[in-house]
Amino acid sequence: MSAVLPAARRARTTALVLATAGFAVNFWAWGLLSPLGPVYAELLNLTPTAVSILVAVPVVVGSLGRIVLGGLTDRHGGRIVFAVASFLGVVPVLFLAFAASYPALLAGGFLLGLSGATFAIGVPFVNGWYPPHRRGLALGVFGMGNIGTAVSGFATPWLAERFGRSAPFIVVAAALALVGVAFLAVGRDAPGSGGQAGPFLSRFMAAARLRSTRELSAFYALTFGGFVAFGVYLPLYLRSGYGLTTADAAARTAGFVVLATLARPVGGWLSDRMGGEGVLSAVLAVVFVCAVVVAFLPPMPLATVGLLSMAAAFGVGNGAVFEILSRVVPGDQVGSVTGVVGAAGGLGGFLPPIVMGVIYQVTGSYAIGLMLLAAMTAAAFVYCWFVLRMDAARLAPR
Repeated sequence: MSAVLPAARRARTTALVLATAGFAVNFWAWGLLSPLGPVYAELLNLTPTAVSILVAVPVVVGSLGRIVLGGLTDRHGGRIVFAVASFLGVVPVLFLAFAASYPALLAGGFLLGLSGATFAIGVPFVNGWYPPHRRGLALGVFGMGNIGTAVSGFATPWLAERFGRSAPFIVVAAALALVGVAFLAVGRDAPGSGGQAGPFLSRFMAAARLRSTRELSAFYALTFGGFVAFGVYLPLYLRSGYGLTTADAAARTAGFVVLATLARPVGGWLSDRMGGEGVLSAVLAVVFVCAVVVAFLPPMPLATVGLLSMAAAFGVGNGAVFEILSRVVPGDQVGSVTGVVGAAGGLGGFLPPIVMGVIYQVTGSYAIGLMLLAAMTAAAFVYCWFVLRMDAARLAPR
């Protein structure tokens, strides 16, 4: 027995490291276009709307693509699906390295969305290797792979400026190919993973009918969607509200993203010990208070505390959602449910910046938009505290 346990630990650790690194590289690929938006705007004389569409296309496709890749992972296992998705991601990345027209960029961005969908592969791949009482932390560590978007924000423009516009795409294409090879060479699916029979549509509908799928989709749209939305819109809020320079606003936004990412495994760890429902309730209460505080442009020190507290809460909440998912969803449906929940989270990050932009254009203030966030988190807190938490307490073994 003692010889088996170290081998099992090594296998699960290898799976976690491989999935997290692969997720980070794929997320860097997914975020390649956004940092280069100003470059393309100048190069092709694009309007702000055209740049927004260019940046949004991979986000939307990546969000919806999670439904497909999650279902495929349930069917074929994470090892082969992650490898194939990474290899396929090389194609649009290399295509974009030499794209010289707006239609070509849109086409490449559409295909690039596949890289953003790999989140739905990694969750069931990692989940299968860990016992229930450790899945929250493991999935939280895996979720830190979304640091790839922050890496893209720093490294992509630096590589483009230093070595030419094609350089970041070539670097990322090589990294994606290495990820694919690594999964084929040393990746292993957990015993019993994959092999789920039945057509994709039937498995998708079965996952969508689960009450937990609908509940967790709503909570993830709020926690992960909020994280993504602030990562996109926070520079505008800081520049217009506080008169910060572009560099200062970008640095503060990067701090927000990094803190939220680092807090994700903390949320999983806390949820393993205290239950994800209670942790998620606390998170929603914190977000409610912080949204009210920052809505009315308080002094910068107070705004900084509010925004960083919100970042940490979003990260902890993301970890809590997937601890709950790993516990309440049948093992053979984790991939399909993750696809639906992940899609909801991605779309949750796509819509708020548009709403915020419209509200600011009409009112000249961010207060209404942030108060809408406060109202949504208040309603979510009530449901989580009085429904999810009570149900979990009733079903817990005595």
